Amino acid sequence: MVNNSPSSSDVEHREDAPPGWPELQDNLAETSGLALLLVDGHQPPALVVSNNNSICQTFQSSKFASRCDPYCGDAHRQATLAGSTVEYKCHAGLSCFAKPVQLGDNPNLVVIGGRAFVRGSDYQELVQSIQRNELQGLDDQDLFKNAIFAEKQRLRELAEQVEKAIKRFRPANGAPKTLPQLPEELPESTTTFASHEVPDKQLELEVQRLRSELEYRSRFAETLQRFLERISSDDPVQTYKSIISNSKDLLQSDRASLLVFDESSNELILKAAIGLATDPDLVGHMRPGEGVSGTVIESGKVLMIEDIETSDLTPAPPERLYRTKSFISFPIVIGGRKIGVLNVTDKSAGGSYDDVDLSMLEIIGPQVALALERAEWQERATEFQLQSITDPLTSLPNRRYLEERLHEEVNRSKRYDYPMCFLMIDIDDFKAYNDNNGHPAGDLALQITAQCLKGALRSADVASRYGGEEFCILLPQTSMTEAATIADRIRQRVATTHFPHGKSQPLGRVSVSIGVSTFSTIVNSAETVIAAADRALYRAKNLGKDRVEFYHDDAVGSD
Repeated sequence: MVNNSPSSSDVEHREDAPPGWPELQDNLAETSGLALLLVDGHQPPALVVSNNNSICQTFQSSKFASRCDPYCGDAHRQATLAGSTVEYKCHAGLSCFAKPVQLGDNPNLVVIGGRAFVRGSDYQELVQSIQRNELQGLDDQDLFKNAIFAEKQRLRELAEQVEKAIKRFRPANGAPKTLPQLPEELPESTTTFASHEVPDKQLELEVQRLRSELEYRSRFAETLQRFLERISSDDPVQTYKSIISNSKDLLQSDRASLLVFDESSNELILKAAIGLATDPDLVGHMRPGEGVSGTVIESGKVLMIEDIETSDLTPAPPERLYRTKSFISFPIVIGGRKIGVLNVTDKSAGGSYDDVDLSMLEIIGPQVALALERAEWQERATEFQLQSITDPLTSLPNRRYLEERLHEEVNRSKRYDYPMCFLMIDIDDFKAYNDNNGHPAGDLALQITAQCLKGALRSADVASRYGGEEFCILLPQTSMTEAATIADRIRQRVATTHFPHGKSQPLGRVSVSIGVSTFSTIVNSAETVIAAADRALYRAKNLGKDRVEFYHDDAVGSD
């Protein structure tokens, strides 16, 4: 659908255009899928703007508008001086033409057409310049909303269509000359301007070609838009799935996979796949130079195979169950930096992948690269966040996380009158164990104890290392009776678990003492919950260790 609404960058003066031409130009733009402007001097402004490229609109609405002046801005002068069609490529990598036209009594008009990427590399350069912050301050929210992609030949065909339309255009009493109509079954958006002299068969073929082009452009534009929407996903896993799903749809493949390059391990890691004959979780990591994907990431060059049996590659093992012999393995890079590899195979309709499929990958490649780079940073941020709340020795949450969760659960218990219990756990005579057997043995004892805690808890319970040889367990929505059962289960599990030097301990085994507190009208804050459990733990120690003790309300705050 052509968007005829004027923007701040392309203010239109349709009332000054020859009567009937705006509608004719709109139809030409919609049929071709390209942009068209009618100008009467420097652009902007323009008399008529049809299907404008959102990239042009964004640039001309920004502080970077001066970059457009030597190109579309000066196109009117260049075309009128040349007296013929002038082709050019602007600073953003968009290919255009400027064509002087004679419409009615105004000899000073020029049509600017195209505004499209005809090479994937031009598109990549624009995306990379944005990524490098060379265009800082450019409002890129709608930058790619109506980005236009086309072959060079389509621009030249549009110039020819403009020429034919001008010859047929004769304003009479403010109305354009009646144009021939195509068959009724053709969608309105595919109106063409074939001459009456064109044979019916040729017209039918032209209609079919236009319909196929429009279907292709519609499918591609919708898929590209979905790519752009997924780039801002906060969930890296969703980003990976979306990339692979959209790639599969775009190239009409039944099988696709996405591998991301990990610089630290120098490996390709499978992040998402559709249609694999084997379980993706069982696919091992791959180093550069190994296999097809490893070769592609190492060389940085795309590999498109029409028939693997006629290539130098070794055919895939039969158990992989490939239906076709053609595939594309496409490297994802940003400024020479290796990001990953996108593989597609098993074309839905059979047959081989070709240059059209490759051109689509080249166009979406920079967006995939940006999405993967953002996902990488999101994963790193998540990893750093986990590291900040995790004890590195035991892999349990640390004291910081425990105290934050405890505050949340205390507030929840207050609000909904939920029960809640808290366990403070201490390894008995740990100093002697550590001094007699060495720090490495002490560290191992802490790790074994942590595993005992994990094995004795429910999924909703939170075990953490509080510090030294002390551990804590938060038991949300748990009564004192339930907490007693869990605490004794932990005590018994530790007592019956083998520790390398357990027999040298005073009790002849490693043991723990546990103090239990519960939320109440008196113990009603994170601080008092911890203090109460600590008092109960102290009592367990004084009563002989290897036991569970409970606090009493009247004990809190007393000596």
